[in-house]
Amino acid sequence: MQILYPTIKDVAAKANVSTATVSHVINNKGRISPETIKKVLKTIKQLKYHPSRSARGLASHKTGNIGFIVTSDHFLKTEAFYTRIFLGVEFEAHRHDYYVLLTTTKSDFKKGDSLPRFVLEQSIDGIIVAGKIPKLLLETLCEQKIPLVILDYIPKYFECSSVLIDNVRGGILATNHLIEYGHKNIAFISGEISHSSISDRLRGYKQALNDSNIEIDEKLIETSDDYLSMQNGYKATERLFKKNKNVTAIFAGNDTIAIGAMQYLKDNNFNIPNDISLVGFDDAETNSLLTPPLTTIQVPKIDLGIEGLQLLVNIINSENKMIKKSIVPVELKLRESTKPRL
Repeated sequence: MQILYPTIKDVAAKANVSTATVSHVINNKGRISPETIKKVLKTIKQLKYHPSRSARGLASHKTGNIGFIVTSDHFLKTEAFYTRIFLGVEFEAHRHDYYVLLTTTKSDFKKGDSLPRFVLEQSIDGIIVAGKIPKLLLETLCEQKIPLVILDYIPKYFECSSVLIDNVRGGILATNHLIEYGHKNIAFISGEISHSSISDRLRGYKQALNDSNIEIDEKLIETSDDYLSMQNGYKATERLFKKNKNVTAIFAGNDTIAIGAMQYLKDNNFNIPNDISLVGFDDAETNSLLTPPLTTIQVPKIDLGIEGLQLLVNIINSENKMIKKSIVPVELKLRESTKPRL
């Protein structure tokens, strides 16, 4: 049995107006009286009419699509961090009647590699880039003159509209928490220090130490790995303890690194938090299930995605294409992996 959906002609006939008038109401164009607008909208609701997206696109010169780009490494190696950001984008896109087209790209994008298909086909109104992507890819995207917003990353080579985590503040909160618990030999471990978010967390760590008149010891900083993975967290902690025997607390660049550190400490008979206090960053969904549950800096990942989509829509709808930036606040989430030093 074929299901028949109402058409624009059905709406026009029931509302006793032309199809052109219905189209103008849908696309908010033309000079139409408030009474007619009200009548047409009421009819649309009664008939449960859904305008054809392609038809609306022809009228508005918009596709109704948003592209979302993230490297495959970020999806695979950072647990659910970027997945949660994507959900925030998706939730907010529904509210603005946009579809989100997701694609992953290689972290070693080079000349001759193909751009995402939705860019080549010009089938999007804007692009959201999540996290660090290759310089060449970002430059190529910017050349397309498509509205673009970057989430959780600041490129050093040119400016783009962005929504960022307050990483410096998070680094200060994590380090101050350990200082307030009486720790002075506080280490910082991470991978991917070239990522602006990680370098800003390190900057917050150093600022908190300086503000408390604690000398910064470079031997307590271990950031030589390329990726934010549990394996690299384990290796970074191993290298840290080969150089230092007096560490009492560790601030990890993200929760994945912290979990790797936690495993190394357990394998080497360190008690958390009696011997070593440990703080992460991001607040992954599994943190409360760890033994002990991980103290961390909570990042509102879904809110980050929501803010990114809102900013992109504002750029799409604005004639003023100025660079715009927004910062999402963070907070300390206390659990059982830290304790005051006796």
